[in-house]
Amino acid sequence: MATRKVTLSLDSGALEFAERAAKAHGISVSSWLSKAARREAVRTGYTPQRAPVAPSAEADEAELTAAEKDLRAQG
Repeated sequence: MATRKVTLSLDSGALEFAERAAKAHGISVSSWLSKAARREAVRTGYTPQRAPVAPSAEADEAELTAAEKDLRAQG
């Protein structure tokens, strides 16, 4: 998964919890915060949106399907 470097502001208590939890799990604070953010987003109802398919990609897919069908028909 790609990562981006960002600057965040956390209250000192939240940062301390994150540091201790990350250490207990043997991972970096960044990794722990990333996982925690993902879990919280899902817990509160966020669902990832599927990226829209470009019209040209749909046309390419239709052409590929038709070509495969023709090849099968030819044996």
